[in-house]
Amino acid sequence: MKTTIRLLLTAALFSCLALDAGAWGEPHGDITQAAIAALPASERARLGAEAGPLASQYCVIPDQVFKGPEVARYAMMDSRPGVTYLVNLHLPGPQPDNYEILRYFMGKAVSALQSGNVADAARYAGTLSHALEDWSCPAHVVPGDNMFTLFQQFLPPPKKMRHTLLHGPVEKGKLKVSISGYRPALLGATVDEAAFNLLHRVNTATVFARSQTVPIIQALYAGNSNAVTAAQLKAATRGATIVADALHTFLNLGAPPLDARALAPLQSVNLSACWPLEATNLFFSQSTFFSRPYWGHAQMGGVLDGTNSVPIKLRVEEKSRQVLKTFDTGIGVGTRCALTYLVPPGVYERFTVLAGLHADLGAKGGVEFTLLGDDRKLASVALTGDQPAHRFDCDLAGVTRLQLLATARGGDAKFNYAIWADPRLLKPKAPQQKR
Repeated sequence: MKTTIRLLLTAALFSCLALDAGAWGEPHGDITQAAIAALPASERARLGAEAGPLASQYCVIPDQVFKGPEVARYAMMDSRPGVTYLVNLHLPGPQPDNYEILRYFMGKAVSALQSGNVADAARYAGTLSHALEDWSCPAHVVPGDNMFTLFQQFLPPPKKMRHTLLHGPVEKGKLKVSISGYRPALLGATVDEAAFNLLHRVNTATVFARSQTVPIIQALYAGNSNAVTAAQLKAATRGATIVADALHTFLNLGAPPLDARALAPLQSVNLSACWPLEATNLFFSQSTFFSRPYWGHAQMGGVLDGTNSVPIKLRVEEKSRQVLKTFDTGIGVGTRCALTYLVPPGVYERFTVLAGLHADLGAKGGVEFTLLGDDRKLASVALTGDQPAHRFDCDLAGVTRLQLLATARGGDAKFNYAIWADPRLLKPKAPQQKR
């Protein structure tokens, strides 16, 4: 009887949650509903009667934690006892912290679903959705300035808005979010893998949301509500696809078996598409710049020659002879440059990369390329500009942080255009299906 009464009181309390409090506000429901609508019918059926509350109530749980412990417990972490309001659920922090947020709440949702507690699963999924939506919201993605007080020094407001705090106006609105036709992607075979891939997915949405911040503020200054909504909608639509991926993944991890075809694209991860930890807030601060061969920072997907980006090109050895090869994926760096990446435990077996000096720009350089796993040397090689690139293939057993180092070793430092080409985390080979 006590359990029944408690469940009824909890349900009544959640029915009082409002969508107009904090964060995206009302758009939280619009975004979550669009994500749910994109799920296959079988997955919506798995949510059952909890699909409606997920979009109308549970996605705002982190904004309502002071309603009482029955609400707050779905937005609290065991590793942070007594902390009722987790700022990280609203503002993106350093990548390791964000990863832990995603891993924890994805794990709680999956565990609840596996145990048959769909209501708790949906509530934890609501908290997860909220974080993803806030991390892809233009009002939450300017590091240290979510009230836009510094921003207003770059974009001075008109006199009538001189004392306006812009956070609310930037995020508030009624959005008709639709991702009709979008097919949600499975993000992993385990919670750790899913959280890792989800982190890098939402990182792209954070950066995209920043691109909509200036258009929104300029439209607010001009009193153009249609332009405000259009820019908000772009960010919200991107966020909805990521929430759809997260919900799709949790619903599949909670009710296996998984589709082998959906897992196939997850066999490797291109690290050059991921932000290293040195880019603390998803940009390279000046403290991470190197001075040789030029004053600059790591370039993902290219090499900087002065002010011009040039393709990644290496000398590689094929059939006992050197050939020039251009790569679509890779990272161009200078010396005294470190790039560090999270590696989810127990997911990836090996790391492969081609390291060398740029075939045209690095002819007279000399660089030592080193791979570290949790500060332990995995492999190292010193190369000159006339030597072919070296292929690393390293065992990642037990590694949770992978670091790529480039250090000057002889030659002319002005030519140390170092390259990490096609850097990939590789899972163990999937077993062959019996015919």
